Amino acid sequence: MSNTAARCDAPAAGREPTIHQRGQHEVFCGLTSIIWLHRKMQDAFFLIVGSRTCAHLMQSAAGVMIFAEPRFATAIIEERDLSGMADLHDELDAVVERLLKRRPDIKMLVLVGSCPSEVIKLDLSRAAERLNREHAPDRRVIAYSGSGIETTFTQGEDSFLATLVDECPVAEADAAPSLVVAGSLADVVEDQFSRIFQALGIENVAFLPTRRSDRLPAIGPNTRFLLAQPFLNEAAKKLERRGATHIPALFPLGEEGTTAWLKAASDAFGVDPARFEAVTAPGRERARKALESYAETLSGKRIFFFPDSQLEPALARFLSREAGMGLTEIGSPYLHRRHLAAELDLLPEDVVLSEGQDVERQIDRCHEADPDLIVCGLGLANPFEAEGYATKWSIELVFTPIQGYEQAGDLAELFARPLRRRAALKVEV
Repeated sequence: MSNTAARCDAPAAGREPTIHQRGQHEVFCGLTSIIWLHRKMQDAFFLIVGSRTCAHLMQSAAGVMIFAEPRFATAIIEERDLSGMADLHDELDAVVERLLKRRPDIKMLVLVGSCPSEVIKLDLSRAAERLNREHAPDRRVIAYSGSGIETTFTQGEDSFLATLVDECPVAEADAAPSLVVAGSLADVVEDQFSRIFQALGIENVAFLPTRRSDRLPAIGPNTRFLLAQPFLNEAAKKLERRGATHIPALFPLGEEGTTAWLKAASDAFGVDPARFEAVTAPGRERARKALESYAETLSGKRIFFFPDSQLEPALARFLSREAGMGLTEIGSPYLHRRHLAAELDLLPEDVVLSEGQDVERQIDRCHEADPDLIVCGLGLANPFEAEGYATKWSIELVFTPIQGYEQAGDLAELFARPLRRRAALKVEV
């Protein structure tokens, strides 16, 4: 057990204080984000430089069969590498050579650092530069860290996108205004938003990550960007250093969040309010109708969030305001207050916010709160289920398409399902 520390910030007027904790935490590492990133960029390949434990984690988490051809793999650091009997850079070059010869479809090779590669100070950025000189222009080689040392699993996407921004072309100062939507979205959601932006008359819209590595958007002073995910702090900083301007907004979860997200973009691009109303009204109506069917299951139920995905404040806002759920504690590994300001403003004043984790103390608070539903990682879910609590795996909320009007009902369903299952299994004595 690691040493623990906790402190409370003075609350804003009318709000409970934020609990800051630095203790044992129960989250996956950044490598896990490859599970959804490798499906997004269809000509990229993620090569993890790590241990057999990293390989087992990825194979188990992704459910990959051995005869499949996934777009990720692990270059395993062996004992002779750790003991200095072999040159790790030579070993890595040989693995990359074999890989690219076997998979000519790879156009972007992403070297992903892990805890073992960081511990032995293997400089993957330098390796990427060397390999890039060798394989350009046919292939591009980049690197980022997916290490789980003091990070959480969604930060893997943040690190990848921050690296990807460096690869984006430079937009000229007099380039036409453009919009970049940063954050992985399921293709079906991306297509829905593309159609809405087109109907609103917003042109030059790009999504990051792109579906192909040769279609990265140009970034410059006339670029505005919307965050589709709340965990992209480093990527947002990189975009701003390139001159892009952030459009503050709620995140596109539920009818309210999606409308506010689209409205922020519309206002930034001068879309006529009447046109915005006409374009979004049908989607808003479909989302509201979809949510009505979940009111009986969710309304009045109390929910507790353990820190895991960094989606927690936005999910809590949706569940509180659109599903009628009561909030007990909202835990998040990190609270990027600048990007979450609009979300935090809409949370009830008496809700407890916690940043970081001291899992034992948080379990005690959860027992004391006695919620109807607990959102947590896989490692905590089974013990809570055994105690009789209904749980929702937080990682499922990252894999599942939940953004946008058409997915509002699906998002509510993810929280209603465990409550219905628990009710069905309840035995009356």
